[in-house]
Amino acid sequence: MRAAVTTMFLGSAVWITESAHAVNDLPGGPAVNQLNFAPAATKIAEEQHWLHWFMMIICTVIFLIVFGVMFYSILKHRKSVGHKSQELAEPIWVELGWTIVPLLIVIGMALPATKVLVAQKDTTNSDITIKATGMQWKWGYDYIKGEGEGIGFLSTLDNSHREMSNSGNPPPTDDYLLKVDNPMVVPVGKKVRIITTANDVIHAWMVPAFGVKQDAIPGFVRDTWFRAEKTGDFYGQCAELCGKEHAYMPIHVKVVSAEEYTAWVADQQKAMAALADDPTKVWNLADLVKRGESVYAANCVACHQATGKGAGPIKPLDGSALVTDADKSKMIAVMLNGAAGGAMPAWKQLSDTELAAVMTYSKNSWSNKTEQIVQPADVVAARQ
Repeated sequence: MRAAVTTMFLGSAVWITESAHAVNDLPGGPAVNQLNFAPAATKIAEEQHWLHWFMMIICTVIFLIVFGVMFYSILKHRKSVGHKSQELAEPIWVELGWTIVPLLIVIGMALPATKVLVAQKDTTNSDITIKATGMQWKWGYDYIKGEGEGIGFLSTLDNSHREMSNSGNPPPTDDYLLKVDNPMVVPVGKKVRIITTANDVIHAWMVPAFGVKQDAIPGFVRDTWFRAEKTGDFYGQCAELCGKEHAYMPIHVKVVSAEEYTAWVADQQKAMAALADDPTKVWNLADLVKRGESVYAANCVACHQATGKGAGPIKPLDGSALVTDADKSKMIAVMLNGAAGGAMPAWKQLSDTELAAVMTYSKNSWSNKTEQIVQPADVVAARQ
């Protein structure tokens, strides 16, 4: 009896604690105990919602009619109440009926479905075109047409959320594993074409509120589109099982007003101009290490950790024979081409200076006091 009371008390305490710290619905993202689709933020998503319920109602009505008649007949004409089986003549109108009626129902379902499907695939006359490149485990965004053309950046899970996950007991937060360092930014009311591809395995770019899910396949280019009808933050995740960190590959799209978007584009262009480096420049060790620290924090710390010790199957950089090797071409080859069957991804998307900086930082941080330096020109030569 005492054990039962103790168990009930502890269970109630846990429930009260969890309730007190329960997460809330995330606007533009998942909702607590969500059963239906995410609230639509585009016309296509609204059409998909309508189409879903239209099909559900038709299927439910057919189910009730067919099984209602079947079970009524079974109960009403069962042998136990004196009915005997008999062969019935099958007139031609019955044959025609159960052929023509289902055909008309299928046509009635296919017409609106085809309309929505065709609209989903119509990527013509877009105002902005963005290439979304999936990679283990982040997204690369390149604005290749329209306002903002030339902007490019990586979008990675915010490191604080990875630390929450690594703790094994993450605190409740509405955007858990959905917060990124650099969200995609688009203007409201503009048609945005998304071109998807990948540089390692199959990924999928999916934002439920937009009604968009498009596979990103290595060596192939696919496309989709959306036109957000309202401003706000909208979230999604990679929807293909892409490896051990599939759950750490969120998508965050920030929809802003036209004026805010123009200001964002100007800020991004200024930042890119400031980071534009001459690959022939010869750097000193201190400046390159300082630059490499920021590159490491943005791209490497999630796997290799701030201590350089790695985690689980991720090899450490601190004390690594590859990192400390005087032959810098070995590390350059790994950075450009990846290693361990994709566990270490290729980083060709980084600039020559960024790659040189992060390698120099690794060679001269933690216990790696090699005083070795990798110049951008070394990376340029290795790319050729």
